Amino acid sequence: MPNIKPISDLRNYTEVLKEVRENQPVYLTRNGRGAYAIVNIEELDRLKATLQLLTKLEEGEQSAREKGWLTADEAEASLGV
Repeated sequence: MPNIKPISDLRNYTEVLKEVRENQPVYLTRNGRGAYAIVNIEELDRLKATLQLLTKLEEGEQSAREKGWLTADEAEASLGV
């Protein structure tokens, strides 16, 4: 279950930060609506790396659609394998 707290709970931020765990962010609301999420730094780094990988994969997919796909032999030849 998500850990949701009003942003006013940050007055006692050390208690809020104690609740942040891997794969268990603390969500903060402002005026009853979601506004922020607190995640630990390792999880943030992992999320950024995942986003970067997915972006590169999408670029490759788009390139393949525009320029055509390579066969396995062509890929190996271009890589010098």
